[in-house]
Amino acid sequence: MTEPMIHAGGATIPRLGTAKIPATVVTGFLGAGKTTLIRHLLQNAKGKRIALIINEFGDLGVDGEVLKGCGEETCSEDDVVELANGCICCTVADDFVPTMTMLLDRDNPPDHIIIETSGLALPQPLVKAFNWPDIRTRVTVDGVVTVVDGAAVAAGRFAHDEAALDAQRQADAMLDHETPMSELFEDQLGCADLIIVNKTDLLGEGGLDQVREFIRPDVRKGVPVIAATQGVLPPAALIGLGVGAEDDIANRPTHHERAGQVDHDHDDFDSFHVDLPQITDPAAFSASVSKMLEARNVLRLKGFVAVTGKPMRMVIQAVGPRVDHYFDRPWHADEARVTRLVVIGEKGLDQAGISADLQRSAI
Repeated sequence: MTEPMIHAGGATIPRLGTAKIPATVVTGFLGAGKTTLIRHLLQNAKGKRIALIINEFGDLGVDGEVLKGCGEETCSEDDVVELANGCICCTVADDFVPTMTMLLDRDNPPDHIIIETSGLALPQPLVKAFNWPDIRTRVTVDGVVTVVDGAAVAAGRFAHDEAALDAQRQADAMLDHETPMSELFEDQLGCADLIIVNKTDLLGEGGLDQVREFIRPDVRKGVPVIAATQGVLPPAALIGLGVGAEDDIANRPTHHERAGQVDHDHDDFDSFHVDLPQITDPAAFSASVSKMLEARNVLRLKGFVAVTGKPMRMVIQAVGPRVDHYFDRPWHADEARVTRLVVIGEKGLDQAGISADLQRSAI
């Protein structure tokens, strides 16, 4: 089944009535357009009082200054709170929950709360935090919105400036996870209730369809995908989803929770696994895999690799021709040291040819 593609102006989603204050989590990599999207939302809030929690860390606080400068009565400077102590999913108890409590305890609490996460934040732990006793009866996750940089993905990247994203990672002393960009991207898509492919004005003919094909294996069935330019969308497309995502954690597994599972529930996709012997040169193997993926039009590849002479297990992840690999943990004594890869692509994949290519890559 194909997920609906809704274009700006065509999305109207009924609001679910609730006594809890709704909160929208906006996630996506640095430069995807989250701040532009939120600023446009504020400028079209039509009297709805919106509070912002911005997970900006470092010395500049650029996002906060941009949003504070919007001058909207619906979101005053007092309604903008910056969490500058690191990745929001790593500082839940110290920063996020107290900030939420502060907003909820106001004499005139907001009608809606928008949370802009950093590009390094894992969305599922943040959604789980809404079940903390201090806040769970007073606020609900209206929806998780993931903003995708359409131009970057079409060019084979996760973000417009991946070097800046790496610098952001290095600057965060509180970061307690070393999640590769490929897995972060997968988790951002898998946790979303709405996905916005932004910067579509920079895509050439067929570019939007190309981006959709890249992301679809990680998108939950039925999640809308909206095309946008410069974050311009009607507020009804973003808020009022009424999802209650904190009660739906089981349907938002992380990459590690899905490890070894390949049921993406898309009838028009094939997936299969390939077992290989141990490899000797991780860099050469990754380069060879990248060439194969591009030649064979494979959408995704992931799995575990056994490297001769290495006690650690190597994880490999690929989106299109881009391949990431890293060592995650030692092999357990009761584990077979074998390489097992999962390949995902459109129906009609040449499984025999791909398997043969991978076998040659391992030699």
